[in-house]
Amino acid sequence: MRKVVIAGSSGFIGRYLVNKYESLGYDVLTISRNEPSITWNHKEEIIAALENADLLINLAGKSVNCRYNEKNKHEILTSRTGTTKILGDAIKACQNPPELWINSSTATIYRHAEDRPMTEKDGEIGTGFSVDVGKKWEKAFFSFNLPNTRQIALRLAIVLGPNGGVMTPYKNLVKLGLGGKHGTGKQMFSWIHIEDLSRSIDFVHDRKNLEGVFNCSSPNPVTNQEFMRQLRDVMKKNYGLPANKWMLEAGAIALRTETELLLKSRWVVPERLIQVGFTFAFPTIRETFVDLTR
Repeated sequence: MRKVVIAGSSGFIGRYLVNKYESLGYDVLTISRNEPSITWNHKEEIIAALENADLLINLAGKSVNCRYNEKNKHEILTSRTGTTKILGDAIKACQNPPELWINSSTATIYRHAEDRPMTEKDGEIGTGFSVDVGKKWEKAFFSFNLPNTRQIALRLAIVLGPNGGVMTPYKNLVKLGLGGKHGTGKQMFSWIHIEDLSRSIDFVHDRKNLEGVFNCSSPNPVTNQEFMRQLRDVMKKNYGLPANKWMLEAGAIALRTETELLLKSRWVVPERLIQVGFTFAFPTIRETFVDLTR
């Protein structure tokens, strides 16, 4: 039986992938902070789980949907770099290590971009806390020299799925008549349907020559204004009140989150995936919304 190990399995992406691989008949082992998964402090169990695994997927990391105070910033960073180091050390201790290690990264590593799209080759790395997290995360990942394990970092855009993630609050805003643009509405929104994320993992797993960094996003990012307009249209809501920047800042304080999640312009395209022949099941935001609001 083929074996997949999923670290950070308690989030909505992790749960989706666990269900998928179990339905396909894989032996699926999970690593997370809580039992019954293997917990991060049980290093020998992690090594045993990784022995003879076909694939390791690491999604671990504290949610960025919080206020960026010093305590949360420390946890956001160390929950990513620390777990990555644990996994890399465990792979080095394996007699038969995983064939492929896919580590989550973030499309937020690129700068705020309203002028042009960011690709793996020509994208400009930005500045600030979230960017620093992405850089240190990838540095921790690629610091390992693993001759028998391919390494791929997926720079994830916002993942849209049916159960969890950002779709629930966005749909609630529309239902309440608050589904207008955020700020100017000109900021770009890069995203990927969770099924295309899953399919992209299978794609890079099957192609043994692929390694390095991949942008994991739809090829058709949209502005925030268009994103909200399409969601309203699919949900048959004619109007949504817009939210100015000051309103978002006040709301972010009340909800204990950050406006960066709404206002940063993430204009990211999956140049490498397209070049190597990956095709998207949900290439447009409308197709995605139709599927996720059924």
